[in-house]
Amino acid sequence: MYNIDINYIKRGDIMTGEHLRELRKSRKITQVQLAKMLNVQQSSISAWENDTAKPDFDNQRKLSELYGITIDELFGRQVSHVPSAGTKIPVLGRVQAGIPTNAISEIIDYKEIPADMATRGEYFGLLVRGDSMSPDLKDGDVVIVRCQENVKNGEMAIVAVNGDSATVKKVYKSPQGVTLVPINPAYDTKMFTNEEIMRLPVEIRGKVVELRRKIG
Repeated sequence: MYNIDINYIKRGDIMTGEHLRELRKSRKITQVQLAKMLNVQQSSISAWENDTAKPDFDNQRKLSELYGITIDELFGRQVSHVPSAGTKIPVLGRVQAGIPTNAISEIIDYKEIPADMATRGEYFGLLVRGDSMSPDLKDGDVVIVRCQENVKNGEMAIVAVNGDSATVKKVYKSPQGVTLVPINPAYDTKMFTNEEIMRLPVEIRGKVVELRRKIG
């Protein structure tokens, strides 16, 4: 059962399926992907966009947060306000080799970065798992990553090895190959030869540029 928020009914406003469809397509998200993000059936998304049902208030809120707009704007109202100071980027639970920003099924949250920062590249967030980079990075931290295929020696990067989910390590390059170095001394440093870099492969997916840590 889908209901429109009673406050909007009183004001005579109705959310149109066409507007919901345009919002989704403008973000290059499919109905199936959106259904996964909202934890609803794909048939519900289809019903909303075909005006045979309406999202309840909880899903209105989720949609507005996902699209980075107000609920007023979700209803198609023209709202006069100061533009957002930032740009929302997805936070991933893991980064699969080759598809850091297209791993829609791995999106677990969204973070905001400054608008001027967003103009300097493509970014995503990554949830840190484990303590190999402790104490600098702790389990549960979120790092902001700029997509790039190379970093300077000693910089922290997201690296995928042999097609596995990428990990966070400090990178050191030499004529012989590349070395991935954890900060926690309980973990081993791993060195890969130039031949292994090509064969496995070993691929840098981005540079860690910022840490977001919850207090408490």
